[in-house]
Amino acid sequence: MKFAKLRLTGFKSFVEPTELPIEPGLTGIVGPNGCGKSNLLEALRWVMGENSAKSMRGGAMDDVIFAGTNSRPSRNMAEVALIIDNASRSAPAQYNDTEALEITRRIEREMGSIYKINGRDVRARDVQIFFADASSGAHSPALVRQGQIGQLINAKPIARRAILEEAAGIAGLHARRHEAELKLNAAQQNLSRVADIIQEIELQLANLKRQARQAARYRNLSGHIQRADALALLVRWQMASAAAATAEQELVKARSQVEELTLRSAQASNAVLAADEKLPPLRMAAAERSAALQRLTAERIALDGEEARAREAAERLQLRLSQITGDQQRETARVDDAMRSVSVLESERNGLDAAAAGEVQAATLALEALQSAEQAMKLAETNSDRAAAELAEAKARRGELERRIEAERKTLARLKSELEAVQGEMERLARDTDTAAAVEQARQRISVSVTSAESAKVAHGHAEDALKGARETEATRRQACDTTERELERLNAEARALTEMLSAGVSEGFTPVIDLLQ
Repeated sequence: MKFAKLRLTGFKSFVEPTELPIEPGLTGIVGPNGCGKSNLLEALRWVMGENSAKSMRGGAMDDVIFAGTNSRPSRNMAEVALIIDNASRSAPAQYNDTEALEITRRIEREMGSIYKINGRDVRARDVQIFFADASSGAHSPALVRQGQIGQLINAKPIARRAILEEAAGIAGLHARRHEAELKLNAAQQNLSRVADIIQEIELQLANLKRQARQAARYRNLSGHIQRADALALLVRWQMASAAAATAEQELVKARSQVEELTLRSAQASNAVLAADEKLPPLRMAAAERSAALQRLTAERIALDGEEARAREAAERLQLRLSQITGDQQRETARVDDAMRSVSVLESERNGLDAAAAGEVQAATLALEALQSAEQAMKLAETNSDRAAAELAEAKARRGELERRIEAERKTLARLKSELEAVQGEMERLARDTDTAAAVEQARQRISVSVTSAESAKVAHGHAEDALKGARETEATRRQACDTTERELERLNAEARALTEMLSAGVSEGFTPVIDLLQ
């Protein structure tokens, strides 16, 4: 057999299908570093059954697949096929029917390798034995690689023996002997296991024999026990027959007693039914009275709460009224102060008018009047701001009083409606003589609630009067505030005029009056 052709697809650097013919006379492949010479040798070793990724210069067997470059994508499969010339018919018998043998190894990423010889799936072991019989293989010394010469020189006797066996053509026999030894060892282990199993079965057989003897004794004892049980059952049956006769006599007596008790029970049931017919009206009347009592109690509690809230509202309104009266007095005093300030300013203005036609002292008096006017103006501004704030506060209080009065009106209307409902309920319950005392108590409480409602109504009237007075006070204060604002505007104008008169510069082409005085 001779190697005729090597075909590579996706194996390391041979990404495209590549075919290498091994013609007669070919002595070597020459090329620069990195052109793939070593990849061809590794392809031969790989297709012969090499299983060591380290021997293939990789970390895993998937590294023999083309990993891709910047310009070409990676592959998921690699395949190497070795075509052998079998014209001499020296191949093993099962493969010796053709003149050419094609041995193929194909690997897919993360899927493992598959081997084929002439298209038939075989094991990796079959491929390795095939090449061992041909004095070749993945680890054959005939495949010289880098550093192998030194390894052969320094090889141990066992390694040299492998070289001699391959040269003698008995490497395949050695591999088969090794496989046969493994099979013999496995058969020996199986025989040892069979001996152990036979020993265990013998122990189980002894146990089963002992159990069979025990079962025979059990059957004998079971027969005696069954006969004893039969005698015991016969005795029990005789005793039960006597007891049954006695029980029959007692049953006749019990039946007569049961008939008598049944008659009495029927009479009692009739009496219970008659009592049940009278019971529903009484229960209904009791339920109606209880519901009426609960309703009156709830209404009394609600009226008590409304009375308390009305009293609290009246007290709050009275307190608000006293506050508004105090605010009114304080605002009246402030308005009087503002009027006095206005009269003082008026007198000062008259004095200034009289002094304007006087002598040289008029200028000094005018300056003093100006200062007094500025002070009065500041005071009037302060009073005006205070009056405006108090006016806003009075407006807010008036709004609060209006809201409270509206709430009191709604409460009064609701109390009236509840009072009418309670009075109707009282008239309906007045016909019941058993609840007369409860109705009388409810009437008294309702009269108290009516009195409280009338008090709340009176307080409501007082609150309305207070609101009306507050509105009148607000109108008066608003008028006083307007008067103060007008007086303030007049004083501001007078102050601006006096400032222009006493100015040292010339205004609009006129000479200041102070320069004309002598």
